[in-house]
Amino acid sequence: MDMDGISLNAHRLSDRIAFALELALVQKDIRIADVLVNALELSMTRNSGGGDFVERRDYPPEMEALLKKLKEIKAE
Repeated sequence: MDMDGISLNAHRLSDRIAFALELALVQKDIRIADVLVNALELSMTRNSGGGDFVERRDYPPEMEALLKKLKEIKAE
């Protein structure tokens, strides 16, 4: 199954969480989407540096689109 370029068969945890997030957004389940956004952020930044590490990378376009969709649903 593939939704907007995010494949369930992806090997990275963040890809699978993004897939679940997209499904939650389709179902307009804001509570689950919020939890999944948090999990996605954690999975994308884990093991990314030492104690003073600050995340500086941008989210991929797919993630930006999901966050925008969540914001739109919350505004409804």
